[in-house]
Amino acid sequence: MNNFDFCSPTYFAFGKDTEKRVGELTKKFNGSKVLLHYGQGSVIKNGLLDIVRESLRQENIEFVELGGVLPNPRADLVYEGIELCKKEKVDFIIGLGGGSAIDSAKAISVGSLYDGDFWDFYEMKAIPQKAIPVATILTLAATGSEGSNSSVISNIKLGKKYGLNSELIRPVFSILNPEYTYSLPAYQTACGIVDMLSHIMERYFTNTQDVGLTDRLCEAVMQTLIANGKVAMQDPNNYEARANLMWSGTMAHNNILGVGREQDWSSHAMEHELSALYDVAHGAGLAVVFPAFMKFTMPKHIMRYAQLANRVFHIEMDFENPENTARAGIEAFVDFFKSLNMPTTFEELGAKEEDIPTLAANARIKGGGDQLGFFEPLNRKDIEAVYQLMLEKNKNNW
Repeated sequence: MNNFDFCSPTYFAFGKDTEKRVGELTKKFNGSKVLLHYGQGSVIKNGLLDIVRESLRQENIEFVELGGVLPNPRADLVYEGIELCKKEKVDFIIGLGGGSAIDSAKAISVGSLYDGDFWDFYEMKAIPQKAIPVATILTLAATGSEGSNSSVISNIKLGKKYGLNSELIRPVFSILNPEYTYSLPAYQTACGIVDMLSHIMERYFTNTQDVGLTDRLCEAVMQTLIANGKVAMQDPNNYEARANLMWSGTMAHNNILGVGREQDWSSHAMEHELSALYDVAHGAGLAVVFPAFMKFTMPKHIMRYAQLANRVFHIEMDFENPENTARAGIEAFVDFFKSLNMPTTFEELGAKEEDIPTLAANARIKGGGDQLGFFEPLNRKDIEAVYQLMLEKNKNNW
C-alpha cells in the first residue's frame, strides 16, 4: 500500500425531506448571497427549486438564479455564471441537479475569483488559489461530484472536454434525497449506474500490491450497484434501491476507495474524446469504452480480472486456466451493461470508425507525457487499438 493523505470534509444530509434544510445549512456554512445553478427545468417541474427558494427565504438569505445547464456542461454557461457572480457579489453557490449542474457550479466557483480565463484551470495552465464555496442538492446518482474534488467541462468552441481536480471545489455540504431520482428516465438511471461502476474500476485496476482492504471495499460497492441497479430499473420508485445507488455514487468518487493505490483513469480520458466529438452521455460512452479497455489489458493482468469476476459476479475460479475466469468476468460486465440497454459498441453509440485516428491523437495525456494511464500505460498506437476493439466487427477479437 502506498502512502496517502485523505480528507473528505463534505457535510452530508441524506434522506427524505433533507432538501428543506438547505437554508439552515447555507447559514451554517456562512452563505449570505447565493447563486442557485441548475439544469433545464427538472428541478422546477418536481418542485425542488420552490422548496429551496422558500428555505433560503426563511433564513433571510438572498439568492440569484442561473438555469440552463446541459449534459456535458458547457463553458459558455460557466462564463455567464462567472459574470453573474461578480455582478451580484455572490459568496456561495448551490448546484441543484445531477453532475452537470454541480460541475458547472464548481467551474463558476473558481472562475469568479480569478482574473484570467477559468479555462486556464482545465487546460492546466494555472492552479486555482481560491474559490467561492459550493454546495449541492443531488437529483441523479452518477458522477459523485457531490462529494468529489473534480469537475468536467466541455468547451464546444475548442472541441475539448477537460477535467479539473482541486480541493477548493469539494462541496462544503451536499443534500441527498433519493426520492428526487424516482422520476429519472430509465436511460439516465442506467448511464448513472455505468458511471458509478466506472469510477470504481478506474481505482480497482491498479498495480499497487497489498491493497486488500480497498479491493474489498471496491468489490462491495460494485456488487451493491449491480444488485440495486437491477431493482431500480424494474421498480423506479423503490426507495431502498435508489438510496443504495445514491450513496454508492458518493462512495465511488470521494476517493475512499482509491487511497493508498495507484489509479488508472485512461478509460475516462478516452471517453471524454467521444463526448467531445459526439456529445454522447458520459455513462453511455463509458459502457462502450470499458469493455474494450478490459479486453485490451486483460492478457497482462489475468489474475486481477479473474479476482474481479470471482468476487463481484461469483464466477467460479478456474485455477488451471484463470484466463477463462477473467474472460467470463468481462463478458458479465458487458451483459450487465446490455441489460441496462446501454450501448457496448461504436455503432450503437453513433461513433464512426474513420474518426478513430483523431480520437486517439486527441486523448489527453496529463503531464505532457507520451503514455496514458498507469494500470497498463497506453501509447497512441495502443489507444487507437482500444478504440478499434469498440467496433462491432472487432468485439470478439481478443
